[in-house]
Amino acid sequence: MEPNSSVPGNVSAPPGVPSDELLITGTFGTVLSLMYVSGVAGNVYTLAVMCQSVKCGASMYISIINLALADLLYLSSIPFIVCTYFARDWYFGDLGCRILLSLDLLTMHASIFTLTGMCTERYMAVTKPLDTVRRSKGYRKGMAGAVWSLSLLLTLPMMIMVTLTEGKGKGVKRMCAPTWSLDAYRIYLTVLFSTSIMAPGMVIGYLYSRLARTYLESQRNPINKKENKRSPKQKVLIMIFSIVLLFWACFLPFWVWQLLRLYDMSPQLSSQTQKCINYLVTCLTYSNSCINPFLYTLLTKNYREYLKNRHKKFYRFTSAFRKRGSGLQCSSWGRSMSSSNHYDYGSETLGMSSIRDMK
Repeated sequence: MEPNSSVPGNVSAPPGVPSDELLITGTFGTVLSLMYVSGVAGNVYTLAVMCQSVKCGASMYISIINLALADLLYLSSIPFIVCTYFARDWYFGDLGCRILLSLDLLTMHASIFTLTGMCTERYMAVTKPLDTVRRSKGYRKGMAGAVWSLSLLLTLPMMIMVTLTEGKGKGVKRMCAPTWSLDAYRIYLTVLFSTSIMAPGMVIGYLYSRLARTYLESQRNPINKKENKRSPKQKVLIMIFSIVLLFWACFLPFWVWQLLRLYDMSPQLSSQTQKCINYLVTCLTYSNSCINPFLYTLLTKNYREYLKNRHKKFYRFTSAFRKRGSGLQCSSWGRSMSSSNHYDYGSETLGMSSIRDMK
């Protein structure tokens, strides 16, 4: 099912490898190696930057650290895949089968669950801002731990039921294969497709449709007509949705291809064509982890802008409130010290209008 597990079906070729197949394998290995170098460099840089910013406890930074960690773990399987494709054998033992084939599922679910959590957090920040502010750093770390625990729970069946088998025929080498029946394997992969693509997609689609309706209503009745351009908060929402769309664009073709073959619904294609499609969808999944660091950089830039504007608005509100309080206190003191019953309405009106202008 996974890119790693698609190897066993192709390692039964005779020792003499055709030149065209060697060319395809070489191209595939080169592309994956370049993705590995660029993706690891980008995600390590993201982690280095985020670890400096996470001290403030903002949920966005903790979520991006989790996404970058998931990308790094996913990219770490590339050297083993490239080695297996070139050697046409599995050299990493039974434990390697269980860990490497499960790593793809673990990181895939951790990424989409984290993105779903980010969308939920942004939705709550818009609809219930006070509840979001009251959440502690420990709560956000606990949610991150829950995401990884749930992802591991969904991955455990693959880790337990996959084993290394020895080939019996001539030219058949070692391969990783599930030990359960075909029907059980189909059900399991269908469940994983639902938990990694379908269910998160429905939740995120619902949240963004509600947010879109909220913003449309706010545009019809704007509080400040001068704010026609997108606010930092809107930019953050757009960037999160861009990361979600990239995830679906990279992983949906892979899942569709795997399920078509699993349910014997794939078109009649030659083995060479099927191998090329398998290489293509595999590269597409890894490209997600290479592009993500650039989106993380843009997201954190917009998020810093959003936090800065929020702090400015909060400071203006508290400053105006304090000035208003001190003005009212001075007015009351002046009235108590005055021996006259006359009231200077003009000065009082002027003072209140200046307070309103400060807000």
